[in-house]
Amino acid sequence: MTDDTPATGLTELHARRFLTTDAARADKVARWHAKGRRTARENIADLVDPGSFVEYGRFITAAQEQRRDLAELVVETPGDGIIGGTATVGGKPCAVLSYDYLVMAGTQGMRGHRKSDRLIEIIGRMRLPTVFFTEGGGGRPGDTDIPLVSALDVGSFALWGELEGVVPRIAVVSGRCFAGNAVLAGCADLRIATPDANLGMAGPAMIAGGGLGTFAPEEIGPVKDQTANGVIDLLVEDEAAAVEAVRSILSCLEPAADGGEAGDQADLRTLLPHNDREAFDVRPVVETLADLDSVTWLREAFAPELVTALARIDGIPVGVIANQSTHLAGALTGDASVKAADFLALCGRWDLPVVSLVDTPGFMVGPEAERGGLVRHASRMVVAGAQLSTSLVGVVLRRGYGLGAQAMLGGSTHRPLLTVAWPDAHLGPMGLEGAVRLSMAAELAAMPEAEREARVAALTEEYRKQASALNAARMFEIDDVIDPAETRAVVAATLRRAR
Repeated sequence: MTDDTPATGLTELHARRFLTTDAARADKVARWHAKGRRTARENIADLVDPGSFVEYGRFITAAQEQRRDLAELVVETPGDGIIGGTATVGGKPCAVLSYDYLVMAGTQGMRGHRKSDRLIEIIGRMRLPTVFFTEGGGGRPGDTDIPLVSALDVGSFALWGELEGVVPRIAVVSGRCFAGNAVLAGCADLRIATPDANLGMAGPAMIAGGGLGTFAPEEIGPVKDQTANGVIDLLVEDEAAAVEAVRSILSCLEPAADGGEAGDQADLRTLLPHNDREAFDVRPVVETLADLDSVTWLREAFAPELVTALARIDGIPVGVIANQSTHLAGALTGDASVKAADFLALCGRWDLPVVSLVDTPGFMVGPEAERGGLVRHASRMVVAGAQLSTSLVGVVLRRGYGLGAQAMLGGSTHRPLLTVAWPDAHLGPMGLEGAVRLSMAAELAAMPEAEREARVAALTEEYRKQASALNAARMFEIDDVIDPAETRAVVAATLRRAR
């Protein structure tokens, strides 16, 4: 044997390694591409820096040697349907896992679980942000080589759940994601999905087996349902867009940069309508404050009366919450309270300071609101704000009324590191007109009915002057009143000094 002739073991290694690649299953890949889909390896390659992926467990196969030939398993079940390892994204260390739908529909085999157990344990030890492409059909019956009765001692779910607050975890869902695969997606900090995703705690077979009816996979947990109820945090066009969104979100975990480009801050002076009863879209305010092209909106279809976003302000990664007056006048419903509490907890886990833009009449009230558990959900938002472990800066844009405004500010106007207001803002224990009607109820009842509304209007205007931002600042209920064009600089300066 000459010096340049590969050793027999090396030849076998390269042959076996080839069998784990997409090139070894060209027909399957072609059919998958015809559906507009990318393979697991293609998604990973698009996400990570070239040459950075260190793979674990590529040579394992499904545990089915008692009923299938080993040669067949090597060819047909590479990696036991899950690919994973460590890598870098934009030069920053991370971990990436992906179920492989071209291997037994991405189902979870027993050796695959051993691989995910190992990887998740390594992720915790190395403190790596993790991206998990979770498409697949859930637990797989039919593995014969590992004795088991229930398989309920599988560790992946508990190990993955234990990583909450330890490392950031992002799940990407395309196609069918059911049962155990869906639980892994659900346990992540954020879920990104494509329009063809179906996300459910059971697939068609399990539903039918439970005597609950026959359903097509597309009927179970479709995107239109899972965005409206808040399960999906971010809906994107396709897998390529999902990878780009992952990169954008991962960039929010990086240290603050020295600065960032933004639009003309003078625009903030004209983005609010002159009539403070007129609704306006708060998203342009957020986008103007933030660095250009840095805003990622989350849970847009769920509780749209509150918007949440990840962004950068002068290079500083932040979480942003803001009341959206185009929906229910920006009142905080039970769903909005859940959305806020979840987001504040996420910002705490990811060490992101929070900027809160306040324009709310308070919590939604009334019998219908209470039927949805408002007391519990609203209080949860207050607790989440009070326990926020990162910096909070509050900006009252227009209306800051009642307990809802306090909840937006961590429970008190003095809870944030800095609470400022724009010049035309008003603050009060409740809506101004409502406060007048409540406090003057006896006097109004004694008046002729024809004169009441004029009296209410006059008293409300007087109360408006008392409730002005400048008057609240005079009483030191807030820290300052600022020119809207100064907001970005003031927020950035405060957050830099805090960090």
